[in-house]
Amino acid sequence: MKEFFAFIKKEFLHIFRDKRTILIVMIMPVVQIILFGFAVSTEVNNVRVAIVGDTTDPEVRKIMDRIDNNKYLTVTEILSNTSDISRKFQRNEADVAVCFSRNFDSELHSGSKASIRIIGDGSDPNTAQMITSYVSGSIQDEQDDITVEYMGEEQNSMSPVVQLMYNPAMKSSYNFVPGVMGLILMLICSMMTAISIVKEKETGTMELLLVSPVRPLWIIVSKAMPYLVLSVVNFISILLLSHYVMEVPVNGSIFLLSAVALLFIITSLAIGLLISGISSNQRTALLISGMGLTMPTMIFSGIIFPCESMPEILQWVSHIIPAKWFIIMVKKIMIQGDGFTYIIKELSILAGMAAALLAISIRSFKTRLQ
Repeated sequence: MKEFFAFIKKEFLHIFRDKRTILIVMIMPVVQIILFGFAVSTEVNNVRVAIVGDTTDPEVRKIMDRIDNNKYLTVTEILSNTSDISRKFQRNEADVAVCFSRNFDSELHSGSKASIRIIGDGSDPNTAQMITSYVSGSIQDEQDDITVEYMGEEQNSMSPVVQLMYNPAMKSSYNFVPGVMGLILMLICSMMTAISIVKEKETGTMELLLVSPVRPLWIIVSKAMPYLVLSVVNFISILLLSHYVMEVPVNGSIFLLSAVALLFIITSLAIGLLISGISSNQRTALLISGMGLTMPTMIFSGIIFPCESMPEILQWVSHIIPAKWFIIMVKKIMIQGDGFTYIIKELSILAGMAAALLAISIRSFKTRLQ
């Protein structure tokens, strides 16, 4: 056992002496979580709104002020007619236009249908849909106030009230942070572990390790152990950044969240061991880790695209991605505040994957380490 801990100490020293490894293992995760948390966002801010209509009309002015007071919207242009809208879009001077009919106030109060058109720039459909929904929400708020003022509370009792649980502000960081957490831990654990072991093979020093008193299995474990410790440190730093910098809540048990993260780290280490077993050099290990893990994890784990919206065959593919189950559990624990009974299915699947991958990876090393 003394020799085993000596191997672990040697591996730690090897990591800390290599500045590039420290940069990848310790600094890159922090940079990635900050970039994904702030730069990669589905929210649309600073939307430029152009108004077409008579701004001296009291109701037009009320709605315009309501739009301008929305934290996502800013009224930047007052246009005389709708023919100017296309030119503003082409010059990138406006993102959406709100057009009021003539005599809007009198039409609204006389009982006739007052017309409001919202015109968005459909060259980016997803952004346009979100922007128009922001504007529609502001107009609907004003419409509700008008209904109460002129028709009474009783007439307005059937107006729907929309409430979003867990994320009422619709912050995109609530979605991206758990996903990036899974992506970072997966890449750091698997890629660095695989490269570390393959490097020993490539340089011919693995044979020197095998003639030591330590059994081959414990040599492999000693190579993976430092990355287990560093991954735990990464998890703690990511969790602190997520909570205190990006204001993502931790509504559930920290202990349960840590246990889930530890299981996922072990699963990722097993993948790294498996890659090192089938790779003959560092370039191959990098290629398999990068192309074989990064892209599938980003596409099929639900970080960017919801798995439920994929074709059925691709949904089956997503089931074999360990990060998918980890991300689901992190969202349930952090965002929804769920306990152990609500993640039994995902936890069982991830535990089964960890056991299977460990067994396969250890077996793949036997022929090489004999």
